[in-house]
Amino acid sequence: MSSYLAQEVHLARRHEEILSQRSVLLQQMETYLGDKKTKKTWQTQAADAARKRNAALLNDIEAAEKKLQERMCLLPHPDIVNLETLYWASVEESLPKWEQFLLGRAEAPVGFKKLKTTKQNLSYSEEDSQN
Repeated sequence: MSSYLAQEVHLARRHEEILSQRSVLLQQMETYLGDKKTKKTWQTQAADAARKRNAALLNDIEAAEKKLQERMCLLPHPDIVNLETLYWASVEESLPKWEQFLLGRAEAPVGFKKLKTTKQNLSYSEEDSQN
């Protein structure tokens, strides 16, 4: 009978050890889950902040692009307009001199250097076009 009593005391102590280990493990599990929940909350907040920051950056980029496009559509500088006007006036003035030449009916106007074409130059250009 004393062996049963000793065995029961031993089992009671073992039972108490198991309960204390269970309590420690439950406490560790609660701490782990709390940390995990806190980490997930932090990550969610960080993701939301990054999303807002990215949206703001995208809006800034789109606004800058819109400003650049508007600037491109503006009239050019007056000096450029003046140069263009002078250029086209010069073209219109010299067009009658060049018209017959461009149509192939006359020689080039005075002051235009004509490139001499030789048989040798033509053969080189044909070889280049074949390669």
